[in-house]
This record gives sequence, structure tokens and C-alpha cells, in this order.
Amino acid sequence: MAPPRDHAPLAERVEELLAAGGPLPIVAAGQPVLRRGTEPYDGQLGPALLARFVEALRVTMRAAPGVGLAAPQVGVPLRIAVIEDPAQVPEEVAVARGRVPQPFRVLVNPSYEPVGTARTAFFEGCLSVPGWVAVVARHAGVRLRGTDEHGRALDEVFTGWPARIVQHETDHLDGTLYLDRAEPRSLSTAEAALALWAQPTPEAAAEALGFELP
Repeated sequence: MAPPRDHAPLAERVEELLAAGGPLPIVAAGQPVLRRGTEPYDGQLGPALLARFVEALRVTMRAAPGVGLAAPQVGVPLRIAVIEDPAQVPEEVAVARGRVPQPFRVLVNPSYEPVGTARTAFFEGCLSVPGWVAVVARHAGVRLRGTDEHGRALDEVFTGWPARIVQHETDHLDGTLYLDRAEPRSLSTAEAALALWAQPTPEAAAEALGFELP
């Protein structure tokens, strides 16, 4: 299925996208919508259409499956993203990565700033870059500001893996892919990463592939 027409008004484009039902098609790297940045949301969709769009993002994220999805990843250049992480991983992985469950939430017009100077590095993947992962150094903690889908203010500090999810999804809204921030020498196919670098932290990968960690 082709992405929505670029020249159509946003509400019309979203209606067209939702008409097919089910999970939405995810846009892959190389499509300009992933690189152009997004419009701040200021009512372009209206409450009812926004609610339908948010639900479609939720369905699509869970079906993929993923722990976050930004509107540009389904071809819609609006500053909206969703996140959710059941964190169903082994305890040693959860502890090493600071991965704790996150409820479903909607981020509207989000922005983040670092909390402190600490950075951590782990392998990341992206639904728009299927089949590949790479190590990305990110802020260990961030303060997220924005609103939810009902216009209620968000002002929350995230740490560990939730902070990584927030940064990854908000970056999408600025036209940034995780590969822009990744250590090039760490780039691995998903199969190679599973076979070789499934440890909770990327120290072994850094030593073997020749890159530094923060």
C-alpha cells in the first residue's frame, strides 16, 4: 500500500490511511517523511479523528511488535508518538538496561532535555529500519515535556530504558533516525546480533568490533 498523498490535507490523508483498517503500513528508511520533521499538533485532526489515529498507532505498534511508534513512521508528519513497553525480558537484562514496564501513553508535541551528564549505550533497532540494529549512546535520564492526547500537560523524568524509548520516538519527530546517532562499527544484522551480541550490555561487541562505549 502506498503512503498517503503528500499534497492532501492532513485530516484527509489520515482518514484515507485509516480506511483500510487493521495495522497501518510502516514507512521504511529512505522515505522523505522520515526526514522532514513534523508539524506541531494544534487540532489538525479534531478530537474524534485524533482518537482513531491514536488507536491505530497503538494497534500498529503492538502488531509490529515494538515499544514505540511515531506518526511519521506511518507517513503522517504530525508531532505525535505512542510508547508502551511490557518489559518482558530476563531479569538480568532488565537490571542491566534499567528496563521497567511502561504503560501505554500518547506523546503530543513532545520535547526532551537531558537530566545530568550520564550516558549509556545499548543496541537499538527501529521498525522503520527492519533487520538491523546498532549501538547508540543516549542520555541516561531525560525530562520529557509535552501533552497527552487530551491536552493534559506532561512533565516527567524518565531514566534507563524508558528514557531511551522517549529519545528514540521524539527523535523521529525531528527527522532523526537512530542510525544518525549510532556507532557505525556496531551495525549488525538482527540475526548476527541475536547470535553474537545477546548479552545484557554491549561490552563484548565493543571489544570485538572495535568501538568505544561512553
